[in-house]
Amino acid sequence: MNTTRSKWIYHALAIITVAIWGTTFISTKLLINNGLTPSEIFFFRFLLAYICIWSISYKRLFADNVKDEFLLLLTGLSGGTLYFLTENTALSITLASNVSLIVCTAPILTTLLFHFFGQREAFSRRVFYGSLMALAGVGMVVFNGSFILKISPAGDVLSLIAALMWALYCLVLKRLDGRYPVAFITRKVFFYGILTILPVFLSNPLVWDSALMFRPVVWGNLLFLGFVASMLCFISWNVCVKELGAVQSANYIYIGPPVTLLASAIIINESITWIAIAGCLLILCGVYWAEKKTNP
Repeated sequence: MNTTRSKWIYHALAIITVAIWGTTFISTKLLINNGLTPSEIFFFRFLLAYICIWSISYKRLFADNVKDEFLLLLTGLSGGTLYFLTENTALSITLASNVSLIVCTAPILTTLLFHFFGQREAFSRRVFYGSLMALAGVGMVVFNGSFILKISPAGDVLSLIAALMWALYCLVLKRLDGRYPVAFITRKVFFYGILTILPVFLSNPLVWDSALMFRPVVWGNLLFLGFVASMLCFISWNVCVKELGAVQSANYIYIGPPVTLLASAIIINESITWIAIAGCLLILCGVYWAEKKTNP
């Protein structure tokens, strides 16, 4: 009974985490509008998160063996560098609605990936159909009543790669489950994310512009992205994957677009249509249907 009750804490934590991530699009957009590139935004937010997390994780430097260290490298590469670069680059060459919709296939890809690799998290029809229901709701939310789909093969492929990278991140994360502290794993994600982004700066050098970096809108959003959306949220997400499983946690990703829609309406006065509201309800029904299998 106590175990069942405690699980709801992790469900709530997953919802809060995804809700915060749902607002990061606006922060990233503001930083890009102020002159930062997607790679610079990623580098600064992960660097800040890495510095902050040292206050709670500093004793252990390396994993127990080379194989586990390689898996940690893979988490930083998949859930950090490749995910953010492909998603942000896709945003620059195709519609944000396309990117949002395709990236939200991550839960389905996570389910399929776990099934393909024979992980212990069962492939359930309820999970699959609940995910499809939520995905349909995401489509209604991101288009928000304006059903115009711009076909951009490069942007759409990059968006799909981003979703696949997040699914891979969850898969690798689950393989490290229980063997290392969550804070240690999260710190290594940030470290290898920073390390693997450095080659990008060989062709596009990182330039420090003091006048730019000390603008309140810039350092304020970087603090939010680095400390809250990266350090705190990656820790909370890794805890959720550990306690709930990667497939169950991933279904909460569908909540991101409605949060983005609401934040956009509040902050930049974007309109919300009845179709978007219906999409939000469909998302909630789909997530409930998918999660119901383990929560009678």
